[in-house]
Amino acid sequence: MQKKTLHGFHAVAARLKRFPDSVLEIYLDASRHDARARDLTQLAQAQGVKLLHVDDKRLNGLTGDARHQGVAALIDAGKSYVALEDVLDDLAEPAFLLVLDGITDPHNLGACLRVADAMGVHAVIAPKDKSVGLTATVSKVACGAAETVPYVMVTNLARTLRELKDREIWIAGTAADADVDLHHFTGGTGPIAWVLGNEGEGMRRLTREHCDVLVSIPMFGSVESLNASVATGIVLAETRRQRTLAG
Repeated sequence: MQKKTLHGFHAVAARLKRFPDSVLEIYLDASRHDARARDLTQLAQAQGVKLLHVDDKRLNGLTGDARHQGVAALIDAGKSYVALEDVLDDLAEPAFLLVLDGITDPHNLGACLRVADAMGVHAVIAPKDKSVGLTATVSKVACGAAETVPYVMVTNLARTLRELKDREIWIAGTAADADVDLHHFTGGTGPIAWVLGNEGEGMRRLTREHCDVLVSIPMFGSVESLNASVATGIVLAETRRQRTLAG
């Protein structure tokens, strides 16, 4: 069993709704009697999950003194595995994917998941090596998106990109030295996987070589780069805009 702790109302409630069998126990601040606490209690009861009322000291111990909002949950992370094939086989529209290569900052990953959820991304893909994974901090920052957007960790990212190409999914990487900028890129209406690297080094060489096209984000100010979550929001929003206009 792969046990880990989640904290925050959004993260815990989203986990209860999407993967109720993975929630082992919920710990709620005994002093909270507000609407959010009542709603969470009712949801836990409806899903048959044990909820314990504890003091703040117990919650701090469970979460490492993180900003837990008065709630934490012990989960079996192994029961939330989602296979990429299952996601793609069930789609009723062109695939819309996000690939994160080398994101090691949990706050960045959490923000990427949040914007991916907002823009209707079907799955987020990341390599198992040199990636932060779904930590408690990631789930907290994602405000529930870590439990609603399928997060697929793969052993070999290059092989996964080749498999996406076999499914006729266009691989678009982001790079400052690209031949086309986002304002002139019109490939968002078809099956697409956006690839973003970390802020410092960008995509790894092999990942870059597997991209069908490289796209830059136009910059009009004095800064030379954007962090991963901001860049993610820009390219995903543009793709969603193109799809909306295309009907």
